[in-house]
Amino acid sequence: MTMPQQQNEIPSPAQAAPAGYYTAPPPPDGPRPKSPVLACILSIVPGLGQIYIGYYGLGFLHVVVAGAVFSILLSGPTLEIFPMLVIFLIFFMLYNIVDAGRRASLYNQAIAGVPGVDLPQPLRVPRFGGSIFGGAVLIVAGFVLLMHTKFQFSLDWIEEWWPVAPMIFGAYLIYRAIQDRAAATE
Repeated sequence: MTMPQQQNEIPSPAQAAPAGYYTAPPPPDGPRPKSPVLACILSIVPGLGQIYIGYYGLGFLHVVVAGAVFSILLSGPTLEIFPMLVIFLIFFMLYNIVDAGRRASLYNQAIAGVPGVDLPQPLRVPRFGGSIFGGAVLIVAGFVLLMHTKFQFSLDWIEEWWPVAPMIFGAYLIYRAIQDRAAATE
């Protein structure tokens, strides 16, 4: 004779997850608060504080950005942009520390039920459903790099003309904002 299952019973891992996966049952008391101090300390390594709080995509992005800047800086101080990268890295690390502490505090307020507290949205991974702009940028970048590797095409012009890229992207963002506002007023 088998006993009927209670309604509030936590399902076994085999019932809760697909075959081959194990998910730990949720804590009996609900989500546990996160320490803002620990989040700040972990963020000395950019991204770890965000990962601790549960913002995995944002934490991973911060690790990649910091790693890229560190690798550029370690390639040598002969770069003309070396001082700008050092200043960026200092502000980026300070931002990471403050952001992790703020997110931990907001997380704690949200699980405590403080009214009016909205958690920051997690980083959304771009969908690869298609983008004319993104596709065109990748094709042009690939073409330029192919010219460099196959035909010794000089890339010195990039050092002088790279500011055009954020200008074009900014113009695109303004265009999209105008389009969105026009669609919202219709």
